[in-house]
Amino acid sequence: MLLPDVRTFLAVASAGSLSAAARQLDVVPMQVSRRIAALEEDLGVRLFHRTTRSLTLTAEGEAFVPYARTLVDAEATARAELNPSPKTASGILRMTAPSGFGQSIVLPMLSRLLEENPELRIDLDLSDRQVDIVGQGLDLALRIAPLEDSELIAKKVTANPRLICAAPGYLKKHGVPKSVAELDDHRCVRLCAVRRWPLVVDGVMTRRRVEAIVTTTSVEAAITAAAQGLGLVMLTYWDVFRQLADHSLVQVHLQDASMEDLPVWAVIPSKRYVPNRVNVFLGALEREIAMLTRKLGLSS
Repeated sequence: MLLPDVRTFLAVASAGSLSAAARQLDVVPMQVSRRIAALEEDLGVRLFHRTTRSLTLTAEGEAFVPYARTLVDAEATARAELNPSPKTASGILRMTAPSGFGQSIVLPMLSRLLEENPELRIDLDLSDRQVDIVGQGLDLALRIAPLEDSELIAKKVTANPRLICAAPGYLKKHGVPKSVAELDDHRCVRLCAVRRWPLVVDGVMTRRRVEAIVTTTSVEAAITAAAQGLGLVMLTYWDVFRQLADHSLVQVHLQDASMEDLPVWAVIPSKRYVPNRVNVFLGALEREIAMLTRKLGLSS
């Protein structure tokens, strides 16, 4: 199987038509059609359903997409490794990240990253659900959650403890809780996914029910509600680091409990054929976190 044929297949799968793929590849549609036909003959399967009005992937075509991306990525990685200066990245980085972390960390760093890597493109899914990165053909997932056992490869990017915080005005009016029991005297802003607040008491994880005056699926909405003085909120460090720095939120320390750490993990499908764009992005992410830590005078 020829790599130009595989690249053409991916272009057609992405563009949705032979003519659109031809424009993308800067070739004539007939050349695209011939390459697809050659690849189908080589594989012995039909990759696309074709009519006069539409073109869609067959089941075999859908199954071939992640393999095709792996082949193309392997070539790009080999070229980058053999290049005397593999510090820049190219191609499309397909990735997913939690919405809060993506909004506060990933999106602000993209301008500098893309300026340094003009041939790089970003396909970013901001979602708090866990995405099947193999099935979706993604290069990278940033995750903030306890990792389940899997065949995926995970690298810790940074520590990220949960913490309780509130607006200074709320604490002045309602007092600062000093113990787990005193949480019962406070209103709270709660994420829908965290029905009970996890707290480590005497080395044992417990889950504490709190009175939620506001419940939301959005980290950003929870931050806004807490900053407006509606109640205590439990989020992770990198969700609220900017608010801690500008003092719109203040951390609350409980004397009889500590907080769970939910590190930020970089998850990739395999150690083999890691695209150079993944390594370039992760290097930039680590530098961004280090820069923010120094600039804001905070510690992660």
